[in-house]
Amino acid sequence: MIEMQLSKALNAWNTPAFEQVLKQEIQSLHGKLLPLQQGLSHSSFAIEQDFTVVILGVSESDTLICVKSGIFYTGVIPGCSCADDPSPDNAYTEYCEIELSIDKSTAETCVRLLTE
Repeated sequence: MIEMQLSKALNAWNTPAFEQVLKQEIQSLHGKLLPLQQGLSHSSFAIEQDFTVVILGVSESDTLICVKSGIFYTGVIPGCSCADDPSPDNAYTEYCEIELSIDKSTAETCVRLLTE
């Protein structure tokens, strides 16, 4: 489980802008803070920038805001990149789902990869 703070999202909670602010805040994070490598299914190395976040659902308890989110990103299979190498492009579109649990009093956020 990965921990971080999503204070902008917490400040936008219960406003019409919440999902957009949350999406922007997640997309501004360094990919190392998300379980992209663990979510790979078609490749072996996650590219940790230029990912897209989709908010799938939001719920709350007395202390937490719980968000289910999908992330589209790129993964590669490292190998020879010689100029005369006839092998096809080694970049693949990857997708994983995560759950974010945002503490309503501190904005401390736990992120975990959702598996099927």
